[in-house]
Amino acid sequence: MNEDVRLTAWVRGRVQGVGFRWFTRAEALEIGGLAGFASNLGDGRVQVVAEGPRENCEKLLGWLASGDTPGRVAGVTEIWDTPRGGYEGFDIR
Repeated sequence: MNEDVRLTAWVRGRVQGVGFRWFTRAEALEIGGLAGFASNLGDGRVQVVAEGPRENCEKLLGWLASGDTPGRVAGVTEIWDTPRGGYEGFDIR
């Protein structure tokens, strides 16, 4: 069974000012079935929150860490949780 989960990922490296959030949203929409957001943090990281089927969240996480993103990803830290809901789609904040 592919249960719904909540993925929170913090992406570090050169990921601000390079279109990273926009491409993350586009990738989430292409994968489909995901709701959440991508947001710049004050320390230079990008936070990504995605809720949906575990398989889809794992695909997004794989993309975030793949190096096939804008900028330069130095690493990704993630936590998994139960979905909280409240997202209409996948936004850029």
